[in-house]
Amino acid sequence: MGPVGTRRPMDTVKPLAVVTGASSGIGLALARVFAGRGFDLVVCAEDAAVTAVADELRDLGAGVVAVRADLAVYDGVEQLYAAVLATGRPVAAAVLNAGVGAGGAFTDVDLADHARIIDLNVSSTVHLAHRLLPGMIAAGAGRLMITSSVASMAPGPFQSVYNASKSFLQSFAQALREELRGTGVTVTVLMPGPTRTAFFRRAGMAGTRLGRMVKDDPAVVAEQGFAALRRGRGRVTAGSAATRVLGTVVKPLPDRLTALGQRFLSEPRPRARNRNRTRNNRNLTRTRPGT
Repeated sequence: MGPVGTRRPMDTVKPLAVVTGASSGIGLALARVFAGRGFDLVVCAEDAAVTAVADELRDLGAGVVAVRADLAVYDGVEQLYAAVLATGRPVAAAVLNAGVGAGGAFTDVDLADHARIIDLNVSSTVHLAHRLLPGMIAAGAGRLMITSSVASMAPGPFQSVYNASKSFLQSFAQALREELRGTGVTVTVLMPGPTRTAFFRRAGMAGTRLGRMVKDDPAVVAEQGFAALRRGRGRVTAGSAATRVLGTVVKPLPDRLTALGQRFLSEPRPRARNRNRTRNNRNLTRTRPGT
């Protein structure tokens, strides 16, 4: 896996943006917005669909380098960063959007799945920010966006590690923003609500109340996120009016109440939970020492 390349040389007059998690969902929608606003792009995803995405973005007039890499591992982040350096271009904007979730009771979800959430959502974001920010600071200009979630505002029963990872990202982004004040570099945290992406199916949450509820359009989230990034805003709750109201209402509530609300939305149906527990017990049996 590695850089796919470009159909034509990048126009160095254009600003360069980096977008992770760009093969689907909010990341793809953001990449489309950047391409339509006159940016060249380095886009990254772990799946082969990133190649088709690159072709689509080129049709919008952007020069594109596509990188297929698993950002949940250290070498994957380094692979992406090497591709950015190879452009020889300053990074005008970076969207650290790649993320994953896993629904279910904490002990029913495989430990490897919890670890991957931390590795991708948290570790890769810290790693890539640490690589990209020095160049922005040296240039005295840059826009960094980190995708968190309205889920970061509440403890997350039945998606406990995911919510915690998004809380980390919100705190991390706001801390960086304060550190970088006066450098010409801004940090924006994107806070989408439930959005129409493959997230809920991949997280095993399609049958939950949260998975079945009406979702926001990722294109709307991306447009609002891009506008906030361009203005250098610190945080944007993006999506429908209902999502923006939810973000305002949830923020002052005590954790006890928000946790109850998250439980109501995310708890699997009893039969689904039993299937998850049985699968986890089988995995434990296979990996028990001495067997």
